[in-house]
Amino acid sequence: MKFPASVSVQQIAAIIGATVVGDASAQANGINEIHQVEEGDLVFVDHPKYYDTCLKSKASHIIINTDKVEVPAGKTLLVTDQPFEAYLKIVNHFRPFVAATEPVSDTLVKGEHTIVMPNVFIGKHVTIGSNCVIYPNVTLMDYTEIGDNVVIQAGTVIGSDAFYYNTKKDREVWYKRMQSCGNVVIEDNVEIGAGCTIDRGVTASTRIGKGTKMDNMVHIGHDTQVGKNCLFAAQVGIAGATVIEDGVVLWGQVGVSKTLTIGKNAVVLAQSGVPSSLEGGKTYFGYPAEDASVKRRELVWVKRIPEIWEKLKSL
Repeated sequence: MKFPASVSVQQIAAIIGATVVGDASAQANGINEIHQVEEGDLVFVDHPKYYDTCLKSKASHIIINTDKVEVPAGKTLLVTDQPFEAYLKIVNHFRPFVAATEPVSDTLVKGEHTIVMPNVFIGKHVTIGSNCVIYPNVTLMDYTEIGDNVVIQAGTVIGSDAFYYNTKKDREVWYKRMQSCGNVVIEDNVEIGAGCTIDRGVTASTRIGKGTKMDNMVHIGHDTQVGKNCLFAAQVGIAGATVIEDGVVLWGQVGVSKTLTIGKNAVVLAQSGVPSSLEGGKTYFGYPAEDASVKRRELVWVKRIPEIWEKLKSL
């Protein structure tokens, strides 16, 4: 999430009650979680396991619960006992939750010849391009951006909160929701089926690339980047912060794990599971998804096991 204007580290420290280590006059441009940080951003970390990752990231300012670390040149620490709570304070300060009071916000920007059918909900600061069709009972949450020639079928939800939690098992409530302040960007010529859900980014954008087509009941997790001209069949599920490159085809009920990459023009056959990154230009099948021709040969040999066993017993 980018701030409306740059804010000094000292101002941020005052909001969250932190001690500054470094240049208090340095400017922060926004706040992002670790997968999306850019130079000028704030990031928070509250576990020693991830200190080094955050300190070496692109983030310029780190909200952290210790000052016993080596601070890289050019970076600033904001030291506080509860970095996660500090993150929530910053989000609520710059982008507070405001309940909707009308089905379609008066902040909507809509292009020519776009049709919005009855019972559509549109939140604040949504933009929709030209020649789009938004079918009944679609929900477009705050800050959603939609390009031209987009079709969204009935009952789809765009911009729901990320399934993303701060986890600590030494407190009564183990999982605390990391408040989402990102959005969803849908590029030109995308078609989205009925009953789909696309979660917004935690602090940045979930993006659906130009020309991509989705069947019914597809789920896209937070901060996932879907390339151009992809094709997803029904009941595909993609976890958060995943990269799906251009031209990827995922057939029915394919499940894709988080923070991995599927390369350009890969095809994953129905009911396969993808737990790790896949090279582009190949066809995959099974769990874990592997080269389909190899997987088929494996299945042939599995079917022959009883026959082979009987032969071995007769020796």
